[in-house]
Amino acid sequence: MKNLILELAEKIKEKSRPTRSAYLKRLKAMKNRDRGSDRLGCANVAHAFASLSPDKRLTIVQEKKPNLAVVTAYNDMLSAHKPYEDYPELIRTVANENGSTVQVAAGVPAMCDGVTQGEPGMELSLFSRDTIAMSTSVGLSHDVFDGSLLLGICDKIVPGLLIGALHFGHLPAIFIPAGPMSTGIDNTSKSKVREQYALGKVGRKELLDSETKAYHGEGTCTFYGTANSNQMLLEAMGLHVPGAAFIHPRDDARNELTSEAVRMLIRNVNDNKTSFALGEMVDEKVIINAMSALLATGGSTNHLIHWVAIARAAGIVIDWTDFHDLAKAVPLLASVYPNGVADVNQFQEAGGPSFVIRELLENGCMFNDVLTVAGPGMDKYGQKLSVAGSSLSWTDFPKTSGDDSIVRTHDKPFSESGGLKLLKGNVGRSVMKTSAIPEDKYIIEGPAMIFDSQEELLEAFDQGKLERDFIAVVRFQGPKANGMPELHKLTPPLSVLQNKGFKVAIVTDGRMSGASGKVPAAIHMSPEAALGGAIAKIREGDMLRINATVGSLNVLVDEDTWFERKVETLSENKKQNNSHGMGRELFGALRKNVLTAEEGAVTWI
Repeated sequence: MKNLILELAEKIKEKSRPTRSAYLKRLKAMKNRDRGSDRLGCANVAHAFASLSPDKRLTIVQEKKPNLAVVTAYNDMLSAHKPYEDYPELIRTVANENGSTVQVAAGVPAMCDGVTQGEPGMELSLFSRDTIAMSTSVGLSHDVFDGSLLLGICDKIVPGLLIGALHFGHLPAIFIPAGPMSTGIDNTSKSKVREQYALGKVGRKELLDSETKAYHGEGTCTFYGTANSNQMLLEAMGLHVPGAAFIHPRDDARNELTSEAVRMLIRNVNDNKTSFALGEMVDEKVIINAMSALLATGGSTNHLIHWVAIARAAGIVIDWTDFHDLAKAVPLLASVYPNGVADVNQFQEAGGPSFVIRELLENGCMFNDVLTVAGPGMDKYGQKLSVAGSSLSWTDFPKTSGDDSIVRTHDKPFSESGGLKLLKGNVGRSVMKTSAIPEDKYIIEGPAMIFDSQEELLEAFDQGKLERDFIAVVRFQGPKANGMPELHKLTPPLSVLQNKGFKVAIVTDGRMSGASGKVPAAIHMSPEAALGGAIAKIREGDMLRINATVGSLNVLVDEDTWFERKVETLSENKKQNNSHGMGRELFGALRKNVLTAEEGAVTWI
């Protein structure tokens, strides 16, 4: 292991000691109880298994065989989750063949950010993560399960499921993915049509035709956004069957991988020598492995929020400084859209997550001495998966990449440091996805243009008011203000302006999509405007300087003027626009109690 990473692990372990110790103490108390069917009252047990056939009740109660919970995020609004429709039946069959039983413990909500981008519903998106965590907990609270199978893939769903499962961390757990959709129109062409539409060169018909060719079937969207970053990180944490992430939903291998996940969980539940309790497995080293995988692949910026929350759920304390420090030691090994041209299917063909993990292990950037759902060590996660009929095997990759324009060995990286950067200065702390922009745009200086919503910026673009160099300051978009919606719809117009030769960038306390790139974006600014953050002190025309090379972002005014400035507040009328309609009233308590983005935007503390 690289010394910097060893030192970081020790630092995280030390600052997490009180919360991690308390978490493990609670976990141990839960583990030491009798099984649910032995511990609960007879009426409770009867209710729990009333829908099962007599032989299944016998298996659980008298034979004391594992009873597995399925928590599913199935719906057919999400293309990625549509394949889950038939999974419970397959899981039951495999469990029964292996002397165990299965109950669907919960169905959790799962929204498609692609549907709600730029719409009021997007203001529920971030909070849906904690809603999913709570829904997972409701299902597992029946407390009659010996392990859990978690069915979820997309943006907030995987973090929500994992947070919920970690609150039942005494149980072994395995995630079951379903894979990406086949390649449609390439992502570069899709983006070009979006920019042409923003310019008025093509109409709605042409845009819809392009989008439909891009999003055309079952599976995750094929760009390397938040959903596919989720899968990369779960592989790096050892919570999948090794190599399961990026195989097409209708590939013959998919059923075998799902079946193996069930068998693997049963083995882990029955193992008397090794504890596969999820909360014990997800320790400081496993969290660092996930962080390394994110940095090495230039993954979604959303995970600078989500994985902070996931770590917190396991009693582990991390922040953006830890990501920043880790990035110094972790090379950028992947170039997948929006950080490159390739989609995730091409990434998989070139070696995919397993190749990246192999390289990170060999370069001392990931810990191998961890427990995974496949057993001790990460070796299998760094090998090539092969599926022949019902047989799964893992073999070593060739030393060279399958396509070094997509994935590279650690000695020939795309960059010596990871693809995300912490920016600090007199405005606060923010992050930038540097892997998606060329180095000549790492440093940008320009006058501020102030917007209190994405709609204001889009209107200014349509009116031709943005035909110049500027840095857009889009404020009151943080968790406390309006739930921190993604501002992905700002990428096409800003890209148009950048293509015209204007120097443009965005500074915001909101999020961009995991698919965002191309335009320099200092995002997640913390503290946010609604908490009195300095982003609300910036005035129209102030010169801003972003320097992603050294990691700074500052308003170029003298210290006395900056200190004396008042923080602007949002008008009551604008506040009302973000608190009513589309169910937003129901999330008022979450907006009121949410922590900062750097603290994971959690609502349960």
